[in-house]
Amino acid sequence: MLLIIIHVWDLGGQERLRTSWATYYRGTNAVIAVIDSSDRARISIMKDELFRLLGHEDLQHSVILVFANKQDIKDAMTPAEITDALSLHSIKDHDWHIQACSALSGEGLYDGLGWIAGRVTGKA
Repeated sequence: MLLIIIHVWDLGGQERLRTSWATYYRGTNAVIAVIDSSDRARISIMKDELFRLLGHEDLQHSVILVFANKQDIKDAMTPAEITDALSLHSIKDHDWHIQACSALSGEGLYDGLGWIAGRVTGKA
């Protein structure tokens, strides 16, 4: 049996909290970004913050999971639309994955976490 220990921090997206994020980066194997798929107006903010994160030296070996949340909402952006809006295909130095999900139903959550587990097993 394989035992995986996960430490999770919900760092919050408010702008005033972002300066404290780097406090938690050391030893991080994976970053999970949760995108509100129905919020087209703020997707560019998330893109900027994601690329700022990826530039930090403590995250250089981290994998990136993007949860495309709220897929249950009518007119939500598809994972393909979010991939384009976040320019995920331009990320060459990190493994990344986008996972459609709904936090309300739990659909897609285990798939995304399983992807992370498969990538970080054995990393120090």
